[in-house]
Amino acid sequence: MDNEKTIDVLNSIVQINNDRIEGYVTASKETEEVDLKTLFAGFIDTSEQCKEDLEDEVGKLGGEPTESTRITGKFFRVWMDVKAALTGNDRKAILNSCEYGEKAAQDAYEGVLTDDLENLTAEQQTMLAAQKQLLQADHSKIISLRDALVESN
Repeated sequence: MDNEKTIDVLNSIVQINNDRIEGYVTASKETEEVDLKTLFAGFIDTSEQCKEDLEDEVGKLGGEPTESTRITGKFFRVWMDVKAALTGNDRKAILNSCEYGEKAAQDAYEGVLTDDLENLTAEQQTMLAAQKQLLQADHSKIISLRDALVESN
């Protein structure tokens, strides 16, 4: 197994978690709704823990954990949409933007767990699968809130 490739794969998931953290920090600052602030704080905590575990693994491999985000393409637009939705205080738009970001995070984990298995040990695969489950639970919360909002209209 090539350590450099493994480090790159793990750092790509660190970036996804950095995106989530940055996005939800922004969202938290922009909303006045206490329930959303609480929800976003929990999502930040989830990604902080995932990021810490990933950084530990990168360090064990002799690599340097990335501090960057993937502020290109989809994620940049998603979080800008969140900020725009929040400044307009449109709860449905906020939840739609969050759902889109959560879907992108799920896709990133799924891609690694499908396409990069040869670059991951069994323990790393287990760690990523468990993290994907945690993020899926957050994704489900967003979907439930959004769907409840739609049903009440």
